[in-house]
Amino acid sequence: MSEKRTSSRTATKETAPRAWQRMLSGRRLDLLDPSPLDIEIEDIAHGLARVARWNGQTIGPHIFSVAQHSLLVEKIAATLDPSIGRVERLFMLLHDAPEYVIGDMISPFKAAIGEGYKSVENRILAAILLRYALPAAPTPAITQLAKRADRMAAFFEAVALAGFTRTEAERIFGRPSIPAHLFEQELSPASVEESQTKFLNRFRMIDQGVEQDTQRSEEAS
Repeated sequence: MSEKRTSSRTATKETAPRAWQRMLSGRRLDLLDPSPLDIEIEDIAHGLARVARWNGQTIGPHIFSVAQHSLLVEKIAATLDPSIGRVERLFMLLHDAPEYVIGDMISPFKAAIGEGYKSVENRILAAILLRYALPAAPTPAITQLAKRADRMAAFFEAVALAGFTRTEAERIFGRPSIPAHLFEQELSPASVEESQTKFLNRFRMIDQGVEQDTQRSEEAS
């Protein structure tokens, strides 16, 4: 009887669907039970630079990547609230980081799939945040700022890159409180290599406190 039970458990284990992905760093990330120890920023930058926003339906010779969107959201958030520090800035930069392994789905499709997708996404995001000493559950203030910045980024992208009229974009994303011309550089689709490098450099700058040091120097001068 015990032999049958052991054989049954072994068969189940062997036939269970694979739930992990191997990264170029050599890490193996379990998508259903992600560990912060398996998170590497180089893998995140590599993946996000190769994931297209708007299902690739944007103008220009290059995709507009999730890496670029993340840089845009971080800059918008800092424009809305210049007092934010390392924790807030890194959260803005990493708010879509799970997409380096699960891809980017447009909002209507996410809604159609339901809570299963969101649950996986949230677990991966929590692991990423913990990996970089950020709260796994961001404060309501950080969450609200991220949502505002994300919606504004979507508006700017929709009008500048994805063929939406301003009226359509305002109906879906709301009217932004800051002008688009502040983000012309961030809204320019770039090569994969450039997007990856910019994302990685920006992460390291914020994580090492270079941003705060620069601000203090400017305030003192």
